[in-house]
Amino acid sequence: MGMFRNLMLAGAAALAVPAALSPAIAAEAPAAPVYSINTDLGTLLDNPQTKAVLDKYIHEMISNPQIDMARSMTLQQLQSYAGDALTDEKLKQIDADLAKVPAAK
Repeated sequence: MGMFRNLMLAGAAALAVPAALSPAIAAEAPAAPVYSINTDLGTLLDNPQTKAVLDKYIHEMISNPQIDMARSMTLQQLQSYAGDALTDEKLKQIDADLAKVPAAK
């Protein structure tokens, strides 16, 4: 009976340690960006902070009256239709700026 009790205590301790450490580990791990060039355009246009990022880089594109037709697409997907406006370098810059925007509340 003593051996079974020791195994149970050891198992409980093993389960408790990760639970106790998980907040500290989670605090150290960098959070994944909420917004990126793979976020659908509609979401980016509906958030004033992410829309400001788009306005900075692709003002002409997002101010086009037909942009609503592309709301379900990502910037990455739109690149094949607007490669001159969405170059690899521009997408990289947009992605970096979008990654800095916190999640909408």
